[in-house]
Amino acid sequence: QVQLVESGGDLVQPGGSLRLSCAASGSIFRIFDMAWYRQAPGKQRELAAIISSGGSTHYANSVKGRFTISRDNAKNTVYLQMTDLKPEDTAVYYCYARVQPTTTQGGADYWGQGTQVTVSS
Repeated sequence: QVQLVESGGDLVQPGGSLRLSCAASGSIFRIFDMAWYRQAPGKQRELAAIISSGGSTHYANSVKGRFTISRDNAKNTVYLQMTDLKPEDTAVYYCYARVQPTTTQGGADYWGQGTQVTVSS
C-alpha cells in the first residue's frame, strides 16, 4: 500500500507565502507524475500544478507565476511553494501521485488526505 501525507497548510494573510509538502511512503517501485489539486468550498476539485518524473511542469492559469511545484525523487516528496497568496487560493490542497508499487504491478493513482490553506486578513 502507498500513503501520501501532506503538511504545511495554514492560515495566511493576503500576499503571504506558504510551502506545502507531500511525502509518499509504502510499497513504491516508481513514481510517475506528482501533482497538487485544490478544492474550494462549493467547487469542484481542480488541478493547481503537476510535475513529471523528469521535472516537466504545468500550472493552472490562476496560479502561474505565483506557485512553484518541485520534487525530490530521492525522498519521494513533492512540494508546492505558494507566493502572493490571494483569498481565492483558499481551499483544501490535495497531493496526487501515480505510483507503480512493484515491478509486477501497473501504475495506480493515490491521493493524500488534504491540507487546509486559508488566505484571509
